[in-house]
Amino acid sequence: MTDTPTHDAEPSQPGKPSQPQPDATPAQDRADLLDRFNEMSAGSLSERMGIEFLEVSPERVVARMPVEGNTQPYGLLHGGASVVLAETVGSIGAALHAGEKGIAVGLDINATHHRAARSGHVTATATALSLGRTLASYDVAILDDDGRRVCTARITCMVRSAPPGA
Repeated sequence: MTDTPTHDAEPSQPGKPSQPQPDATPAQDRADLLDRFNEMSAGSLSERMGIEFLEVSPERVVARMPVEGNTQPYGLLHGGASVVLAETVGSIGAALHAGEKGIAVGLDINATHHRAARSGHVTATATALSLGRTLASYDVAILDDDGRRVCTARITCMVRSAPPGA
C-alpha cells in the first residue's frame, strides 16, 4: 500500500522537467497557525505546564516548556512532564497530518530519560518518522537550554476521519 505524497509534482510536459508544487502553507499562514495553537492551549494541560509552540507542521513540531513548576520533589524535571511535552508535540503533528476532516488519537508513547534538568526550559522537537493514511509516528527529542538531550520519546497516533458533528 502506498500513501499519497503531501506535495505532488506537476505533470511533465514534453521538453519541460517536472517541478514541485509551491509550499501550500505560506509563511503568514504558518505564523497564524502557530498563534492559533498557542491560543488553543488556554485552559488545557499545555497551558498549565507552560508549553509554548514555536513551530508547527505535519512534518515537524517544536515547543518549549519551563522546568520550574514541572518538577518532582527533588527539584528535577518530572519524567511525566517530559512525556506530556512529547505527547503534545507528536499529537499536534499527527492532527495536522490528519487535516481538517480528520482526527488523531494516540496509540503508543514511550520515553527514555537521559539526564536531569533543574532550571530553564526544555525544548521538544517532534520529527515525523512515518505519515501514513492510518498511522503517524514521530521521534521526539527533548533538549535542555545547553542543547543536551534530556529525553527521547516516540509517539504513534491513529489517523481517522472525524466523527459527524465533531
